[in-house]
Amino acid sequence: MIPAQLPEPRLARYQRFLKDSRGLTFDDYDALWRWSVGDLRGFWASIWDYFDVESPTPYTTVLDAECMPGAKWFAGSQVNLARQVFRHADAAHRVGHPALVFADEALLAQGRLQEVSWPELQQQVAAFARALQAMGVQRGDRVCAVLPNTPQTVAVFLAVASLGAIWSICSPDMGPVAVLDRFRQIEPKVLVACDGYTWGGVFYDRRAHVDELLASLPSVRQSVRGPRIGALLAGPTTHDSPFEPEWLPFDHPLWIVYSSGTTGLPKPIVHGHGGILVEFLKGSLHNNLGPTIETGDRFHWFSTTGWIMWNAQLAGLLGGTTVCIYDGSPGGPSKAPDWSTLWRFAGLARCTFFGAGAAFFASCLKADVRPMDAADLSALRAVGSTGSPLSEECHDWIWQRCPKVEGRDIWIDAISGGTDFAGAFVGGNVMLPQHRGVMQCRWLGAAVEAWNEQGQPLRDEVGELVCTKPIPSMPLYFWGDEGGARYRDSYFDMFAEGNGKPAVWRHGDWIRITPEGGAVIYGRSDATINRHGVRMGTAELYRAVESLPEVLDSLVVDLEYLGRESWMPLFVVLRPGLTLDDDLVARIKAAVKIALSPRHVPNDVFQVGAIPRTLSGKKMELPVKKLLMGADPASVLRRDAMANADSVDWFIDLARGRTASART
Repeated sequence: MIPAQLPEPRLARYQRFLKDSRGLTFDDYDALWRWSVGDLRGFWASIWDYFDVESPTPYTTVLDAECMPGAKWFAGSQVNLARQVFRHADAAHRVGHPALVFADEALLAQGRLQEVSWPELQQQVAAFARALQAMGVQRGDRVCAVLPNTPQTVAVFLAVASLGAIWSICSPDMGPVAVLDRFRQIEPKVLVACDGYTWGGVFYDRRAHVDELLASLPSVRQSVRGPRIGALLAGPTTHDSPFEPEWLPFDHPLWIVYSSGTTGLPKPIVHGHGGILVEFLKGSLHNNLGPTIETGDRFHWFSTTGWIMWNAQLAGLLGGTTVCIYDGSPGGPSKAPDWSTLWRFAGLARCTFFGAGAAFFASCLKADVRPMDAADLSALRAVGSTGSPLSEECHDWIWQRCPKVEGRDIWIDAISGGTDFAGAFVGGNVMLPQHRGVMQCRWLGAAVEAWNEQGQPLRDEVGELVCTKPIPSMPLYFWGDEGGARYRDSYFDMFAEGNGKPAVWRHGDWIRITPEGGAVIYGRSDATINRHGVRMGTAELYRAVESLPEVLDSLVVDLEYLGRESWMPLFVVLRPGLTLDDDLVARIKAAVKIALSPRHVPNDVFQVGAIPRTLSGKKMELPVKKLLMGADPASVLRRDAMANADSVDWFIDLARGRTASART
């Protein structure tokens, strides 16, 4: 049952801990944040102590040097993320709280849920870990998976992590080329794969795809497929000795995740057990998640297994929170879209925290979904958003359509971070005021600033998002990147070490830090609009265009030609049955002119069937820009790394037409 009153915010408890154990008090959140980035060693040591992170050996130092890349954290300590997951298991089970709550499309249609208790999850993890050991899996071996978002997948991952093997997963909707682009780089020893998956009411058989993967991955010595996964998870019920996850060095590799891979080979990013552990525990303060036995929390963040938010949802388990998992299309059947689907799951699962990509909420707004008519959301206390900027209109829609909490607008925990460090730079704080379109604060321990091209910090101006000090979950390295050149080029090319200054992480987003300490993200800085010398991210233009009821989605690129005036086309997806005409074009341009400026009005507006998106739902601005600038489609587009590969055909035809026209 959900407590009658909201529990004390986790950040408030943490601040009381700082006062009681360190004698530290802060007048406001800004002062707390400044301490957290000004005293990195003191701050991260407090996270370790507050969450009582276990290690059989003490750490000798919190941080050896404030450098990037190459910072060494908690040297001498030993941890294991899987071990931390089960810290609260006995207490939660005694009072009847499950570890996982699950539904797929079939279960939701029947109004049913599957629950996995903490002892069941522990048993499954132990059984699969023993099976992997029997296959010869050892520390450092890569175990790759092509699996959907199910409790089985969670158990398989925890089994891999418990042994010190290295996990890597792709969603089963990814094509074999995209999967091979990732797994070939890391040479897995074991492949775990499903026979198929269901999406939008349609079952997709993937057995032939798995056969192709196995034929193309000579490093694989063992495979576990289809029903055998469940059989190994069931395993023997008794053993001579209990299974325990291995103690591992703090920086022992945990998993390999990947950049989008839409314009080249995806970067294989290696994160460590300890860095992810302390970053995820810190994140629970900002997401206001606590042990279910104390708070009644049930945490859901919709994701496929191909997005870093699948990894992030497991953060709930680290703190003893029940994690609610849904596998299937968030928009219901493809032939009859139903954007209330996820809300019905949230009501059935009694979710207290409901997270999804910003594009999902935009789709709900456009479809005029009324969540409280679709489901009982009386347990809901927070809505999370990420993946792209959440518009002011979506803020309003959530506040209007979701339940009030103790008479106030529901808390919107909008965050922005990245796969690169499996965390957030900016996000929420339930104790701070909410403002439309603004993320509430910079996260603790994240020394985030907005910089101009000269490396000077900006206040209340749009600049490059940089992080000036290391975070424990930043990549250990890229797999196969001998010497680290690719790693350095990816994040430290613009603000490299030199002239007595340390290297600074450039994230590739436009950000504005508000006078109150909040943050606004304006989109990717590498897909910038630069009209007549005025640089701007794309998010503001999308907000203006997509506020029109006729427009479902949009994409804009600014093509700058040497010696010629730039050309900025806008591409729009309209509601079914509508056709772009002169009147709608005029209203679109007027909306941009009013919201931005006359110089940001697009040169041309085109109607398209769909906007190209990555598997994580991000608009593919830079690949489309390169394509229209004349790049070979094969060099800038990887269809298997896209959510809707057919959508690019229209853009390829447009690019070819422009090239032919230029030649004549």
